[in-house]
Amino acid sequence: MPNIPRLESDIERALTRILREDAKDPDIGFLTITEVDLTKDLSYLTIYYTVIEDEKHSREVVQNALERSNKFLRTALAQKVHLRKMPELRFRYDDTLDRAIRISEGLKKVMDDDKEE
Repeated sequence: MPNIPRLESDIERALTRILREDAKDPDIGFLTITEVDLTKDLSYLTIYYTVIEDEKHSREVVQNALERSNKFLRTALAQKVHLRKMPELRFRYDDTLDRAIRISEGLKKVMDDDKEE
């Protein structure tokens, strides 16, 4: 039985290195992998990421670039992390930071409204 947490950690490190050093698509931009989730049967790897958005690198542009690079990333990952079968890669935007900012702004507004009363 494979050690899933150890594999996820190895995969996250390898994928971060691949995206930083080997990926040639300029649309990927400033991407940070926040988590990887490997299914127990090792068939699917969900990669959660965030991106610093600007005029050129919106969430959609980066998602499309990752989808275009899927085959390259899967092949490069297979060379760095040795598994019998390389899982299918799925990319998901991690909106945890966006939600935390909205909550923080909402709390700040409530606190400011209370001060005005």
